[in-house]
Amino acid sequence: MLVRSPISRRAPLPADFSRLWLAQGAGVAAAQVAELALPLLAVLVLNASALELGLLGVARWLPFLLLALPLGVLVDRHRRRPMIVTADWGRAALTVAIIVAAIGGLLTMPALLVLATAIGCFTVLFEVSYQSIVPSVVPPSGLERANSRLAATAAAVQVGGPGLGGLLVHLLSAPFALLATAVGYVVSAVSVAGIRAPETPSARRGRFTTELREGLSFVRRDEFLVANLGFSALYNPFSQWIMVLFVLHAVDTLGFDAAQLGLVLAIGAAGALVGSMLAGPATRRFRAGPVIMCCAIANCALLMLIPVVDASWGIPLAVLVLGSVFAVSGAASAMSSVILTTVRQLRTPDHMLGRVNASMRWVSFGTIAFGAALGGVVGELVGTRLGLVFGVVLTFASVIWVARSPLPLIGDPAELAIPERREPAAAASTSASGARS
Repeated sequence: MLVRSPISRRAPLPADFSRLWLAQGAGVAAAQVAELALPLLAVLVLNASALELGLLGVARWLPFLLLALPLGVLVDRHRRRPMIVTADWGRAALTVAIIVAAIGGLLTMPALLVLATAIGCFTVLFEVSYQSIVPSVVPPSGLERANSRLAATAAAVQVGGPGLGGLLVHLLSAPFALLATAVGYVVSAVSVAGIRAPETPSARRGRFTTELREGLSFVRRDEFLVANLGFSALYNPFSQWIMVLFVLHAVDTLGFDAAQLGLVLAIGAAGALVGSMLAGPATRRFRAGPVIMCCAIANCALLMLIPVVDASWGIPLAVLVLGSVFAVSGAASAMSSVILTTVRQLRTPDHMLGRVNASMRWVSFGTIAFGAALGGVVGELVGTRLGLVFGVVLTFASVIWVARSPLPLIGDPAELAIPERREPAAAASTSASGARS
């Protein structure tokens, strides 16, 4: 059996984590403004249809399918900090290009798709590198706290991000709202550049394709990573399907303006903040497995209310109901994400972390592109309301997957840690008892 680590006084997280924490907050704020401003730019300035919004979603997420695996190999071969800085500067420059083109009247839908795809390429580099650097700046005993703080900060920024994005679009227009996105990426780049924690690139160098296959094989051999991957791969594409149609549905059918749409998403982000803060206490009180199962069910069940909301309810009631739906859904998603991210980091040795994160992103984020495309096509064919119904029903595939996986059996995530990720006292205790991970 696995032996639980002895309880010790928690040491403060290092200063380099604070720099990473600031960078994450700025980067999330930048992305959240763009999350609403880009689709609204397409709808309000370029008169995009449901199909074109679906294509915009494909442009933003397809790079994960194309680049995540090879970039994972590069991240394991090199230091991660310079890669994060490069990704942030690249995204800032491309965002400015969109602003300039829109203000100059040169922006077209094809041009927006190309620029969004390029931003997506740098986002892949950022995501793979960022997830992989956390264990380099935080000791194993602090991973759950660090992930919880990062998730809580992301959720806290999301509370104001969509609302700020909607307000900026409402007051200044969508192109000028994107200036906040460019500034956020610059702040993130400068903050990450200040991290001083040593990084040792892997000395293991084989053929590129061999190393790429090693990452996929590592994930495939670990039942908890496979379960984690399946959960995300079945939920994320249909969640994006819903979001692609929801923006158009809220504007065209419910009569929301940019500020009201931003308010709905901000209320939802408040739920994500609560969920990320409660992840640790909930895991200790109820065990990780049951929490993940309950989150999966609650997340999908509440989404059923989205297509029910009607313009006849009036804007205030519609905003309240939809905000509440997104709040519960956000809380469930954030809580399960904190737990699953911690499990992934505890199960993966450092020299494999880039490729494992890339493999996970390749599937879980790559499938989002298909969800965006299908959502746009279905919305074009049957309308946004019925399209939303189909998307919500399909999210329940993730609930079935979780129920049939080993995830509901997890107790304390620390018990799943490989020897490299255990604290010295815990590793010694496990070795003495002859236990195996």
